Parts: sequence; C-alpha cells; structure tokens
Amino acid sequence: MISIGVIGSGTWGTALAILLSNNGHQVAVWSAIHEEIEELARTRCHKNLPDAVIPDSVEFSSDLRKVMAEKDILVLAVPSVYIRSTAAKMREFLRYGQIVVNVAKGIEEKTLMTMSQIIEEEIPNAEVAVLSGPSHAEEVSRGLPTTCVAGAKRRKTAEYIQSVFMSPVFRVYTSPDMLGIEVGAALKNVIALAAGIADGLGYGDNSKAALITRGIAEITRLGVAMGGKAQTFAGLSGIGDLIVTCASMHSRNRRAGILIGKGYTMEEAMKEVNMVVEGVYSARAGLLLAGKYDCDMPIVEQVNAVLFDGKDPREAVSDLMLRDKRIENSGLPWEG
Repeated sequence: MISIGVIGSGTWGTALAILLSNNGHQVAVWSAIHEEIEELARTRCHKNLPDAVIPDSVEFSSDLRKVMAEKDILVLAVPSVYIRSTAAKMREFLRYGQIVVNVAKGIEEKTLMTMSQIIEEEIPNAEVAVLSGPSHAEEVSRGLPTTCVAGAKRRKTAEYIQSVFMSPVFRVYTSPDMLGIEVGAALKNVIALAAGIADGLGYGDNSKAALITRGIAEITRLGVAMGGKAQTFAGLSGIGDLIVTCASMHSRNRRAGILIGKGYTMEEAMKEVNMVVEGVYSARAGLLLAGKYDCDMPIVEQVNAVLFDGKDPREAVSDLMLRDKRIENSGLPWEG
C-alpha cells in the first residue's frame, strides 16, 4: 500500500483520490478552504461530481503539513493559476527527492513556463513528474475506462507512477517527454474554446473536425519548436486530449466557448461555467510562445482576438477560412 497526498480538492483531485483509494492506497486530500474540506469529509460527495462516492478511507484536511507528511507520492491537483503559490507553500514540508505528480494543465503567462517547470523552480528538492491525457474527472470518478500517460525524466519514476495509478479502468502509459505532454495538455484547452465557439455559432461536425485537425497541427509545430517530440502530440496528451476536450460537454473550455459563440463576453462565460476555464489563461501564453518561437498559430491567434479584443466570432471564423492558400503537409513529395 502506497501513502499519497492529493493537494487540491477540486473535481480532478477528488476523482484521482477516489481512483487511488480504490486501488488500495492510503489517500489524504488537502484544500486551503476549510469549509470545503469539512463538507467533503461529512458528505463523502463532491458537489460537481454528483454521481461519485468518496470512499470512507479517504482523509480530508486543511493542514498541509499533515497531508504531506510521510507520503510516498504527492499529487498536485490545484488549477494552473494556483500552482506557483501552492508549490511555494509546499516547499517547507517537502522532503528531499519526494515525488510530486503534477496533474494541472496550463502555461504561466508571465514566465511562459510549464507547470512542472514552475514546481521545479519553487521546490527544487522535489522529483517532478506529470500525469495527463483524455481524462474528464466526471468519468474517472465513476470508474469509466480511461487512459493517460505518465511523464518523468527517469524511467524508474514514470514506471512507479504507472504502477500506482493503473487499474482495470485506468490504463497508464509512460513517456520521457514531459515538455511535450504539458504543451499539448495546455494548448488543447485553447483549441477547445474555438471548438465551443463554433458550436455556439451553430456550425457543424465539419467545422469541429477542421478545428481539431488543424489545432493539433498548430500545437505540434509549437511543441516541437520548444523541444517536445512530434510523437507525443500524436498520442494521448496530444490528439487524444484534444479530441475529448473539443467534443465533450464535460469540458468547461468547450462550454465556455459555446457561450461566447452565443454572444456572451469572456467574463460572462467564465461566470456562467462557474469553474476555472484553463484555456482563457493559456490563450495569451500560447500566443506569446508562438511569437517567441516564430510559429504560425492562426487558431490560437483568433481565439485571443475574440477573448481579449472583442472580435466578433463569425469574423474570426471568416478570417481563418480566407487565409492564404496552403499545402497541408510540406513534407510530402509531388510526382511532378
């Protein structure tokens, strides 16, 4: 039995706590919000996961030291905007070499750092890994079949995480490409906003397929330029996560996009969804990274224009459709 501390009691942290407890591990969950911890401990239910039951063995506490003490693995599951501040709080209580598995998806706008890079900066004594893939909390918490990828610098660490999380309903692959995993995980949220906007405008399956396909092309271009591996973006944390986030109503990014397509402002859409919409925070970072690495990312560019410049979504779609004529894959040879 492995002892695990889950830092963050949102839907994803709670879903993973349920999974890990059902795998036979000892699990404790932390949140800075004492009232939230008390409610979870009393009801054994998360308000945003109404169909899930939290096992009695899962402990809840607002004492960070207690939740981190003597744990084999720490799972950092707060929203991306709180990763730096939470990691800074964890520094005092973390022992040298302790494994921290980041499951948040995003890129910090100010520094353009991935989540694992932020954690490594704030907690240099930690061994940082990532877990990502097409994995809505609503389905994982109910035990529906799901597949993810564990990324780490050392194979031994990735395989250890794989063994801890893997179950008959949760399959885990391993990868050394932490950077690629995190770039795909962050930027798919931006493309999902675009997919939702298209849905809100009343466009069809053709539009959705185009956004997914050209979206992964944009993400791959940037990710490879940053040092990620092309194979990663053809995998679970690339095209896999992009498909599920663009297609599912569990996706808060898609839901926010639908509202924007229907005429809501970005602020109104975020308020209506009433959860952190990660793509809004990653959109500007994605555009800044595109400029830094001289990458063509027209979908990300138009999403930014709609979110922050007040551009009409229909005009944004028109501008995408009327771009200069291009070849789909410049690496393919012609016969003549």
